Amino acid sequence: MTRGNQREKDRERAQARGGNKGNKGKDDGLTPEQRRERDAKALQEKAAKKAAQAVGGESSGGGKGNNKK
Repeated sequence: MTRGNQREKDRERAQARGGNKGNKGKDDGLTPEQRRERDAKALQEKAAKKAAQAVGGESSGGGKGNNKK
């Protein structure tokens, strides 16, 4: 067995590289209900922005070829 403590070293290196990626969403200090409200608001803003862009794109006569028929 020549590997010795290689697994432990690899785990330490991976943790140092990755940081705390898994805890990204949980550090905001919000309750699940507050998080749902925040996410819903963000989705509504995104949809409104996309709709405004689509209306603007149609009146300018083209765009990127996203016309659905």
